[in-house]
Amino acid sequence: MEEYGKLLIITMPIFLTLIVIEKLYGWYKKEDHTPIIDSVASINSGITNSVKDILGISITLLSYEWMVSKVAFFPVENTLAIYLIAFIAIDFYGYWSHRLAHQINFLWNKHAIHHSSEEFNLACALRQPIASLTNLFIFLLFPAALLGVPATVIALILPLHLFLQFWYHTRYIKKLGFLENILVTPSHHRVHHAINSEYLDRNHGQIFIFWDKIFGTFQEELDTVPPVFGITRPAQTWNPIKINFQHLTLLVKDAWRAEHWNDKLSIWFKPTGWRPENFEEKYPVVKIEDVYNFEKYGLKNSRKLEYWSIIQMLITLLFVTYLFSNIATIGFPQIFVYGFFILVSIYSASELLDKSAGAVFWEFTRLVLAVSVIVIFKDWFGLNTVFTGSSYIVIVYCLLSTLVAFYFMKNEFQLQKKL
Repeated sequence: MEEYGKLLIITMPIFLTLIVIEKLYGWYKKEDHTPIIDSVASINSGITNSVKDILGISITLLSYEWMVSKVAFFPVENTLAIYLIAFIAIDFYGYWSHRLAHQINFLWNKHAIHHSSEEFNLACALRQPIASLTNLFIFLLFPAALLGVPATVIALILPLHLFLQFWYHTRYIKKLGFLENILVTPSHHRVHHAINSEYLDRNHGQIFIFWDKIFGTFQEELDTVPPVFGITRPAQTWNPIKINFQHLTLLVKDAWRAEHWNDKLSIWFKPTGWRPENFEEKYPVVKIEDVYNFEKYGLKNSRKLEYWSIIQMLITLLFVTYLFSNIATIGFPQIFVYGFFILVSIYSASELLDKSAGAVFWEFTRLVLAVSVIVIFKDWFGLNTVFTGSSYIVIVYCLLSTLVAFYFMKNEFQLQKKL
């Protein structure tokens, strides 16, 4: 956990720098596909996922370490070949877990967040789930276990494999010649994120595209069909915590409302998006029917709100960096209190981007939480040892943030409603 936190500290500024470069390139080309609020929402989503991972809030039903101890044919040495085998095995595992998340109703809940942006850019790669609380598909690493690949090698390759999926979330890189036959490229992944009927549920590969070609899910990007991005039941919120559980909420409601027990049970395992007969008429949900003619969510924002959202995001990243740098010293159970503070921060900032009156409530909740932590622990998780008076700075910031949210609600948002 501590090592992963340090790794994230290294990768976060790299990802942010590349996101800024993509934004500047879009301005230069006069083809900007990275709206500020959308990018901020994507980064906020990435923060929630990384905090969840650092806190270890997940359950592995089957341990890879246990599996390799039971089925390995023979012990192996840590050679370059073993790392290559591990990488290919993880990519095979990634293809099938990804594909199943698109095809089975209850599994879609953990993956919908990644597709929720109605843009396609580097920032949207950071939209990763917090709803994936259990690992159901570790058995897909059985080939690696059979060959005796050590658990330490798998643990090293997994984050590297994830980080290598960042670069191809862009519209600016076109087709890449012969590499299109081997690797997942931006062109392949644009198809995957598209909601056009020609592209739905295609190109599930993560690093290698040949899995899709072998198992029949490959689709080339067509010049005559420009990809349109998002999900067919649009999220209509910038709040990553809400998006993470939107589909699950609908499944629970539909299962409760279903008249037949067969529907109550089978709805979870039906193809993604399936609902009992006549439910679309009885309990309609917003759905995009014409992918070329719909209004994208939340594009009308003032410069003030955009600038404030960037400031809030950067301050939250400072809080997160301190958490990741001091996991061991903060210790248990304070680390969960800190994680909860980060999640409340993301929730309140997202409510403000949604222009929801709840933003003020959540900002005030965060202020109370910050004051409580400092009163109880006499410090902000040891930050006073770094520089004196830091506890007062945290409280002043939370108070100022609450007042700014109140300003937006009483002035700018109320004025927009009147107009």
